[in-house]
Parts: sequence; C-alpha cells; structure tokens
Amino acid sequence: MPEAKLVVIYPRPTNIEAFEKIYLEEHVPMAVAKLAGKTKIVATKITSSPQGTPPFHRMVEIHFPSKAALEACAAWCTGNTCECC
Repeated sequence: MPEAKLVVIYPRPTNIEAFEKIYLEEHVPMAVAKLAGKTKIVATKITSSPQGTPPFHRMVEIHFPSKAALEACAAWCTGNTCECC
C-alpha cells in the first residue's frame, strides 16, 4: 500500500513567541509520543511570502506507512480525546 500523510497548517499567531514556546515545549513532544504508527514528522516554519506577510506560520506533515495506519491513529485519538489530532 502507498504511504499516507496528514498535513496540519497553522495560521499566523498574533503572538509568535508565545506560540513557538508552547508548540516546541508542549505540542511537538506530545505529538511525537502519542501519534502511534507514524513513520516521520516534517515540520516547516513559514518565514516569508512573495506577497508579504504569510497567512500561515507552520506546516507539519505526519507520514504513515498506509492510509489504514493514519485512520487507526485518528480513530484512537478521537476515542481518547488526544489533543494532537
């Protein structure tokens, strides 16, 4: 089966410094620990845009070995109120 990925796009926060602190110290470690079945996480920080200030601040790609693995992770998170999905 082909690989599948979940893409999360974060809008530009009003307080970037506060967002980054929570994102790096709390959210990323939680996602790494709780997203069962992932094979890779690619995080991108969007710093500029040809049109000026970018509307988005971060984009994260969470890779899974299959669509079934992604769906199983999402189902577990929904059933267990996981805040990382």
